[in-house]
Amino acid sequence: MTHATTRIIRQEHAALAAMLRSIVMLLEQHRKKGTLPDFAALRAMLFYVDEFPEKRHHRKETELLFPKLRARTPMSRELMDRLDNDHAWGERKIRNVEHALLAFEMLGEPRRGAFESAVDEYVDFYLSHMALEEREILPLAERVLTEEDWRDLDEAFSQNRDPLTGHVADFEYNALFTRIVNIVPAPIGLGPGL
Repeated sequence: MTHATTRIIRQEHAALAAMLRSIVMLLEQHRKKGTLPDFAALRAMLFYVDEFPEKRHHRKETELLFPKLRARTPMSRELMDRLDNDHAWGERKIRNVEHALLAFEMLGEPRRGAFESAVDEYVDFYLSHMALEEREILPLAERVLTEEDWRDLDEAFSQNRDPLTGHVADFEYNALFTRIVNIVPAPIGLGPGL
């Protein structure tokens, strides 16, 4: 049986992966055309990555899911420690990307390569991180957590859901989601049909 928490984590991972890949595709398109990207679109997309996944999604995994797993099994503790460390470093890594974007925007073409490298490094880091959680941690959780654990997790993970997963609520990130959808070009567009 798949629980709501597991579905929500996978949906939020898919939305974030789509956002990250869209950033890479947007940069590739502009590099091929020899044009500067829409910096407002990139700022909005990176702000989303910084705000929702780093501050909401990771916090629920680190503060709720991982402690319940550690209490139920000694398995994968080193991996959870590594993933917790990734969560802690994620905020610093996205700040580096945001700073590289600012340098590209303010100083122009000479900073394009550094920004694109920072984006590529962050995207690789994050996709690998999410794959580990889905391949190792979520199946372990399905095996060892109790129904009471799942009730608590499902309630917590159902709050503050990512609007990029198609979840519409009276939520502070809905305006950001709408802005991103409206400024990102159609071939890369994001939305409920991810």
